[in-house]
Amino acid sequence: MDEQCFDDLLGLVTPFIKKQDTIMRDAIPPSQRLSITLRYLATGNSFEDLKFVSAISPQAIGHIVMETCETIINCLKNWFQLPTTPAEWERIAEEFSHKWNFPHCIGAIDGKHVVIKKTPKSGSAFYNYKKFFSIVLLGVVNANYEFIMVDVGTNGRYSDGGVFSNSSFGEAFVSKNLKLPEPKPVPMSEKVLPYVFIADDAFSLTENMMKPFSQIGLSSEKRIFNYRLSRARRVVENVFGILVSRFGVLQRAIQLSPEKTETVVLACCYLHKFLRRQCGDKYISGLLETENTETGSINHGSWRTRETFSSSLPNSHSRNASNNAKTIREEFRDYFNHENIVPWQNKFVN
Repeated sequence: MDEQCFDDLLGLVTPFIKKQDTIMRDAIPPSQRLSITLRYLATGNSFEDLKFVSAISPQAIGHIVMETCETIINCLKNWFQLPTTPAEWERIAEEFSHKWNFPHCIGAIDGKHVVIKKTPKSGSAFYNYKKFFSIVLLGVVNANYEFIMVDVGTNGRYSDGGVFSNSSFGEAFVSKNLKLPEPKPVPMSEKVLPYVFIADDAFSLTENMMKPFSQIGLSSEKRIFNYRLSRARRVVENVFGILVSRFGVLQRAIQLSPEKTETVVLACCYLHKFLRRQCGDKYISGLLETENTETGSINHGSWRTRETFSSSLPNSHSRNASNNAKTIREEFRDYFNHENIVPWQNKFVN
């Protein structure tokens, strides 16, 4: 975050975090309140550690951080407007088609565990399949490494289906209330295909949710489809990687209650989109995974070595995908192997 970006954010939050001086003491100025909060989010240092650089008591820092995080969320909430019209979804699809060669993709979805401390009397409520305590961050990302939806707070013990269905986004998706565009012909073909989200094996295959083919008995055509899907879906993996690299608070178990942890994680997600828009590529410089289309190799991001925030949701074992959903995936498979071939795809599957 450069000085101009800090000043822009400070201008947004100052009216809500500015305090009045009293006859006993001067109030902590908004710039210091924001600086302390950003330092906590960026480093993950404890409130006890932060008192040495701020000369403020840990108790006061805890109050300042939570109040400022809530203010950041409220001030930036308009940046997180899920598309409400078919035309808005189509604009996202155009970006995925242009940047990642996956037409009719309207978002990449994934979920990650955020490690928390064991809370008193919680039993196994937050104990996940990886054998640590967590809450889940569910995110949908556009082609430009930006969140268009986040949902955080679901108990880590929930299965993949439970995490998705318990979110307001999941409910809207299942009830078909997202106002998605009607199926249309895809470029360079007469195939009429629906607009879809792309996901990994943790999610169920539906008419509007594409996931890879099973790794068992893959044909070359299915491997091509899996590569094309994973190539586009890599944007959401990179977003989570950028998030944990820039916000050190996510690199260790967060020593707060689940409710306060939810606020902290949401503030990080909102700041990610703010910084992505305000600072551009400088904010994500050096963190993205890249492909070498000449050699067929992938240069992995350094964030993959961080375990604290790298645990995905468990793979789905659902066998209830409809025949229509399977047919749609097969049509996408055929499309990527015939009308919409990219010249380097065979290098990545052979």
